[in-house]
Amino acid sequence: MTASSASPFQSLTLAVMPGLFVLLWSTGFIGAKLGLPYAEPQTFLVLRFALVTVLLALFAAATRAPWPADLREAGHIAVAGLLLQAVYLGGVFASIFHGVPAGVSALIVGIQPLLVAAAAGPFLGERVTPRQWLGLALGLAGVILVVWTKLGIGVGSLWGYMLSVIALLGITIGTLYQKKFCPRLDLRSGSAIQFAAATVVLAPFALLFESRQITWSGEFLFALGWLCIVLSLGAISLLFILIRRGAAAKVSSLFFLVPPCTALVAYFLFGEQLSLLAMIGMAATMAGVALVNLNPVRR
Repeated sequence: MTASSASPFQSLTLAVMPGLFVLLWSTGFIGAKLGLPYAEPQTFLVLRFALVTVLLALFAAATRAPWPADLREAGHIAVAGLLLQAVYLGGVFASIFHGVPAGVSALIVGIQPLLVAAAAGPFLGERVTPRQWLGLALGLAGVILVVWTKLGIGVGSLWGYMLSVIALLGITIGTLYQKKFCPRLDLRSGSAIQFAAATVVLAPFALLFESRQITWSGEFLFALGWLCIVLSLGAISLLFILIRRGAAAKVSSLFFLVPPCTALVAYFLFGEQLSLLAMIGMAATMAGVALVNLNPVRR
């Protein structure tokens, strides 16, 4: 169906979908904050990843998704999954577990588009524009200001913030790796492989370094269900529809809204607050990501 033949309702739905995806993505940090008091981070993630693997495998089978043509392609998808799921989400969950506010963790990993744009030159052979370098500088300055402000008032620990930085490196390298080595990845089957690989890798960390005790409270079950069904399965399905409809680019153009969305929800749910300096830093980071993601208007 072309854009010209779509009904007004279909056009409106397609216009709303990118914003809805970004909003759902923002709640991932909130789900982590909500569930982590009842389970240690790697234990929480192994349980989540195992459930999501089953759900995605069933979803891929039901929708007849194509699977990798050979073991080499499947191996590349698994490596990308280790970076995008195990390192990225493992770092985020551990960071929040060690006292980093959900909004600040979202802000740190939210500069991923800036690092990808800067690294795309040497890694993918793409030209990095002066506007992108300016966005990178502005985004990094904003993150440093927010983290420095939070450390100054004793919120979180240096190790906790370093875990968010590790998560940032994981999602950045994973994005570049996936772009280079997984050009034919199908979101449905590919995500099932990635979550399965992440489950296998994180399980030993939970076995060796955590107590593996879970308090099966209503809040934990809600957080687990939300992260597995709404975020992982729902968001991936939504992104797949956007890719099929040619609207995936609109998602990346709105990613700079993830940190403020997360911070706003965290304020109402958990009382997380930002000082004036921290809000200035967040605004600078958002502006930096917007500089990289938003395409200038052309005549």
